Amino acid sequence: MDSSDVTLERIRTFVRVAERGSLSAVAREFGIGQSTVTRHLRELEEAVGVPLLSRTTRRVALTDEGSRYYANSVQVLRLVEQAGDEARGTRGAPAGTIRISCTAAFGVLHVSRLIFAFQDRYPDIGVDLSLTDERVDLVREGVDIALRLGPLTDSSMKLRALGQSRRLLVASPDYLAARGTPVAPQDLLGHEGIRMSNVAGSDMLALRGPSGENHAVPFDGRFRVDHGLAAREAIVAGRGIAPTHQWLVDDLLTAGKLEVILADYSLPPVPLSMLIVPERAGVARVRLLVDFLVEQIGGIPGIEKPQPKR
Repeated sequence: MDSSDVTLERIRTFVRVAERGSLSAVAREFGIGQSTVTRHLRELEEAVGVPLLSRTTRRVALTDEGSRYYANSVQVLRLVEQAGDEARGTRGAPAGTIRISCTAAFGVLHVSRLIFAFQDRYPDIGVDLSLTDERVDLVREGVDIALRLGPLTDSSMKLRALGQSRRLLVASPDYLAARGTPVAPQDLLGHEGIRMSNVAGSDMLALRGPSGENHAVPFDGRFRVDHGLAAREAIVAGRGIAPTHQWLVDDLLTAGKLEVILADYSLPPVPLSMLIVPERAGVARVRLLVDFLVEQIGGIPGIEKPQPKR
């Protein structure tokens, strides 16, 4: 084989295997057999003339030559995709697929609807939405954009601050009628709490009072859960009091199915951020979705947009 056998198909396969570290995972992603993935890699290595990957029974890793080839291959694929975007742009029809990862409950209740509106505006753009509260490796999973609640530490991604998510203490009218309505933070000690088991520090409520004083109140109950939608159901069912994002329950508050308690006391807000894979930030359709989400997410109840820097 010679350099003419270095095809984009083989380069794409190599890049995804390098990122995912698994031939079988890439085969599933591309909808092809694992033997086809193996053949693409073998043919590419024969064309290049050096081993690009080392394989063991447990993992696939880049060789030194493979690491250099991977970095250049990513740039080649990005340029090819951008060239296609520019060509399609002359016809005014952005196309292709965007992969987005989003915190589960936020995605179900709000982001999915925003994506519907985005696709109505750009009907040739496909969106693959993955809903998870796990912090996934965006490059490894082939994700372009991620929406995440909470502090972030991944400095390798481009970050856009979308705002702060306001939190409230809420309960159902039936629960409050049966157990009484707390009027001060210490009153919470005699109540059932609905806790998020996947949130660090959920056994303690930090409240700021109307005069700026801080209160730390132990918080526990018989029901703990790791998904926001299940917590929402538990609150409506009268299982207890819960600290929750306003966007999770705003419709229930409006309908009178839930009530805010200790309204003069505030819970710390949670940052909402967008992560963008740097190599994907220049792709036209990704830029369109990023700009659309930045514009629209500020209209979601309880999301306070970041203040412009002075």
